[in-house]
Amino acid sequence: MNTLFEAGPESVYMSDGKYGPYQVLVRSASSTLIVDEPFGAGGLGSGPTPFDLLSAALGSCSLMTMRSYADDRDWPLEGLAVRVSHDRPTLASSDRFLKEIQIVGPLSLVQIHALVDVSMRCPTHVTVARGSEIETRLVRPGDMTDMAVGRSAHMRVMKESLRTGPP
Repeated sequence: MNTLFEAGPESVYMSDGKYGPYQVLVRSASSTLIVDEPFGAGGLGSGPTPFDLLSAALGSCSLMTMRSYADDRDWPLEGLAVRVSHDRPTLASSDRFLKEIQIVGPLSLVQIHALVDVSMRCPTHVTVARGSEIETRLVRPGDMTDMAVGRSAHMRVMKESLRTGPP
């Protein structure tokens, strides 16, 4: 099997940041970033919030999937932009996401509608839309490595979703 598309779980490692009470250092297999809360909410505003990242995951996955689909077909797509808004009116309410898509280029209406449809087949959209099972485990200090594992699962699942159609 091509190691770029190796199957298996991926992981991201998080630890306390050095400065603020809500600052979190996040390490993936390929990069490091800081997550934080805004200054007015007790954080330092030194990075996106967890909900910002969730919205960014949904929007960026949609954009990548549309780009891949158009490129595979040699469509004259000149540009894409996605804005994702997230809201949960009450703690007991379901989360609501609004995904706004801007498509630039001399595409037919059929191509534009195909891209919008494909955006709803991206792996993150499917994951958020159907919900996920989350298992939580307590690990003793020293028993967890600070290693993050990446196996390009997103790209593998994205390409698979383009081949197989809607879930």
